[in-house]
Amino acid sequence: MSEPIKTLPLVFDEPRGRKKPPRHLADLDDAGRKALLEEMGLPGFRAKQLSTHYFGRLVDDPAEMTDLPATQRDELVAALLPDLMTPLRTLEADKGTTRKTLWKLFDGALVESVLMRYPDRATVCVSSQAGCGMACPFCATGMGGLQRNMSTAEIVEQVVAGARSMARGEVPGGPGRVSNVVFMGMGEPLANYKAVIGAVRRLVDPSPSGLGMSARGITVSTVGLVPRINQLTEEGIPVTLALSLHAPDDELRNELVPINTRFSVAETVEAAWNYARVTKRRVSIEYAMMRGINDQAHRADLLGDVLNSYGDWGWVHVNLIPLNPIEGSKWTASDPADEREFVRRLEAKGIPTTVRDTRGREIDGACGQLAAKE
Repeated sequence: MSEPIKTLPLVFDEPRGRKKPPRHLADLDDAGRKALLEEMGLPGFRAKQLSTHYFGRLVDDPAEMTDLPATQRDELVAALLPDLMTPLRTLEADKGTTRKTLWKLFDGALVESVLMRYPDRATVCVSSQAGCGMACPFCATGMGGLQRNMSTAEIVEQVVAGARSMARGEVPGGPGRVSNVVFMGMGEPLANYKAVIGAVRRLVDPSPSGLGMSARGITVSTVGLVPRINQLTEEGIPVTLALSLHAPDDELRNELVPINTRFSVAETVEAAWNYARVTKRRVSIEYAMMRGINDQAHRADLLGDVLNSYGDWGWVHVNLIPLNPIEGSKWTASDPADEREFVRRLEAKGIPTTVRDTRGREIDGACGQLAAKE
């Protein structure tokens, strides 16, 4: 490599002294919602009605909540359904089927989410932190550093907003529903573990306690926080784990994914393999293809060998991501011929490999591009 890669320090903890977002019913389970209302001198049974409006009917206008007494409605809504985020703008691509929304949180922090509608499914890509502390030098989000963790409800609200857009027919293709959620927006999900697991639980809780989604439709990505992968393995929620590996050897991965200086490729892949072993869910290895950096044929062979060292019982597949351009970056996507050869070599070793269909690139809504600027 011609010049050394400039890296920022790794940041695991959000800055101190930040105010917490307002408490929302999505932060709490059924019992917690009821208790909060009773604490405020309001009837606890109203919690279920509010949950039905939010998760079941996707209502955002209190005037439509006609089963709540008019005299108490404002108080009930303020207690459990405070406004969490304001949409500043929505950009569209793919004839309106890809929509990126920039949100302003209560303290002015900015995050982005992306709704992608396909013929057979609709996916919301959610942010879990404002910014990111993992400092990967080829990612726009990582270059901005970490502002703060998001709350469970702020994460859930991105999905509910997408579900509303789908239900109201605002996305071309007629009314529909959100079937998939990927934790691949801004932030390292496992660095905000408690809120992310809370959000996953709200997504899978049956309606009206939550959105009633299948855990199989939820993907949680990580750059490889090994202790947290191990914790996720024990949660008993069979989400799909996506490991952003980007290099099969420690020397290169230390530069591309700084967390690797704490947990080696071997430790990280082993934790992912163990996740697949315990949950019986196939792990996805994410690999951003960067020209002349990590796309050489010998690295494809090494990646295949690393993954095959745990046996070929279908525990893993590789998802190659053509690197998305970010302003002022020296990193560029691989030559298509090199990409094809990389795929060929992995498949020759029996590793199922796909190349990600990159949506939203022209609105900076694709992987690694979310920077949340006003």
